[in-house]
Amino acid sequence: MQERTDSIPGHLTVTLAPRGDGRRAHDRRGNAYAAECPTRQLLDRIADKWSVLILLLLGEGDLRFSELKRRIGGISQKMLSQTLRSLERDGLVLRAVEPTVPVTVTYSIAPLGRGLMAACRSMLEWAETCMVEVAAAQRAYDLRRETAES
Repeated sequence: MQERTDSIPGHLTVTLAPRGDGRRAHDRRGNAYAAECPTRQLLDRIADKWSVLILLLLGEGDLRFSELKRRIGGISQKMLSQTLRSLERDGLVLRAVEPTVPVTVTYSIAPLGRGLMAACRSMLEWAETCMVEVAAAQRAYDLRRETAES
């Protein structure tokens, strides 16, 4: 069976290579720097601060909406709703509705989201480890700017 390359207009090339069992393996390689690239679009969604914080919390255990809102300082109800909806749509978060009065909604991390946990934890550890150096770099930058402006 021959290898075949299909283009999805505007952003993604999918190479379909034979796998030995008669089916084709998908090799998806887009240009992550292009705005239309699915890889870039996914990175844009999962790399924002709210998504990372939500995934980190749900990685510790299931939570209700109000508990997520309480534990994530500064997030609005609207932003939490939008972010949870996007994460659920992407298959990273699961939403379970219990028919109680009032309705109980619990969020948990999906198996696909578990795959992101190592990357999220690494980013958190890096931030905690390097925050003193980053603060020093910011102070040095601000001082250079102030000196240049005066």
